[in-house]
Formats: sequence, structure tokens, C-alpha cells
Amino acid sequence: MEGLSITKLLVVGALIVLLFGTKKLCSLGGDLGAAIKGFKKAMNEDSAPA
Repeated sequence: MEGLSITKLLVVGALIVLLFGTKKLCSLGGDLGAAIKGFKKAMNEDSAPA
């Protein structure tokens, strides 16, 4: 069977957690969320009428 299955995704997720650890992944997720929030804020400021 071709493509990604649920079991393949779970195995890849488990390997990522084992390699990086949960603390590093948590901080990475927070940093990514802050970056996305900042990007959205900048986009809204640019599109606001002058």
C-alpha cells in the first residue's frame, strides 16, 4: 500500500519524540505559534486602511 498510513505517522511521531524530547518539542511549538501570531499581526497591519 502506497502513501502514509496512521501506523506510519505514529511511528514517525514516536521517533521524533525520542530524538528531540518532549521539552524541546514543547518549546518549539510555542516558538512556532508566536511566529505565526506575529505574521498574522503584521499582515493585518499592512492591510488596514490608512
